[in-house]
Amino acid sequence: MTAPNGQAWLDMYASMLRIRLFEEQVNDLYTSARMPGLAHLYIGEEAVAVGVCAALRDDDYITSTHRGHGHCLAKGASVDRMFAELLGKEAGYCKGKGGSMHIADQQKGNLGANAIVAGSVGIATGAALSAKKRGTDQVAVCFFGEGALGQGLMYECMNMASLWKLPVVYVCENNLYNEYTHYLETTAGDISQRAASFGIPTHESDGQDVRGVHAAAAEAVRRARAGEGPSFLLFRTYRQKGHHVGDIDRAYYRSKEEERKWAEERDPLKVFGEALVAEGVFDAVAFERVEEEVRTQIAEGVKFALEAPYPQPEEVAMDVYA
Repeated sequence: MTAPNGQAWLDMYASMLRIRLFEEQVNDLYTSARMPGLAHLYIGEEAVAVGVCAALRDDDYITSTHRGHGHCLAKGASVDRMFAELLGKEAGYCKGKGGSMHIADQQKGNLGANAIVAGSVGIATGAALSAKKRGTDQVAVCFFGEGALGQGLMYECMNMASLWKLPVVYVCENNLYNEYTHYLETTAGDISQRAASFGIPTHESDGQDVRGVHAAAAEAVRRARAGEGPSFLLFRTYRQKGHHVGDIDRAYYRSKEEERKWAEERDPLKVFGEALVAEGVFDAVAFERVEEEVRTQIAEGVKFALEAPYPQPEEVAMDVYA
């Protein structure tokens, strides 16, 4: 894989901004009572999804989590069909029946978000096994939060992946909180040693630096394609909003000062954008043009979804497994 050039960096910035503005609009749809159900916003974690997915091909696989909008968009999902799914419309990726936590896009290799903590680990590992059996060089990436490290399925899958040298990359997004509890109160020991105990190479780095994320992901993907087996990537990141859109007053489990510091000093869009300008890669005019284009995409996507029809009643029993 060739190293990203200036245009590739700008494309990554645009992808991160698309996720940010999408999630802000999702929050607006919820608070204005136009969206049914809850959503778990990815604001603050954009660099992980974008940095990792930029190292993948369309035919590579990803599996996601309950906080999955960013992963879906970074892997190539369109904002109009994403919004349609959230609003329960027929034009959505799952015909409006999946909602926020169950979006899948087979054409882009997205095997689906999953509301079960660590629920998609087995799916990603199985997809990697399928790729190896079929003799392709496809790679499967599994995104999960640090809360998934408390699930036994994770370790059963890592054990098999290591033994069979499966082309899977386990990506842990440590945003510090298992819902409303700091991970240090729930997760013993050194997280990075969990995968290392299975002989799986582990890399830990700053999840707010998209270029660092991409470099780590590119190496893990290279190993997987070359038949060298799984990798474990641990990225330190932070969700700027609540556990879900209804989690507004968070003072009882984390401080305002902590939130302010991450938002003002460690925001991945701010960090990346300022670095590119400082290095002379792009100027303010280029960023303004990108923002205008992305804002137009988001506005058009919301309009499409709001005007799209709901599924017909007979759809309720179709495409459903019993």
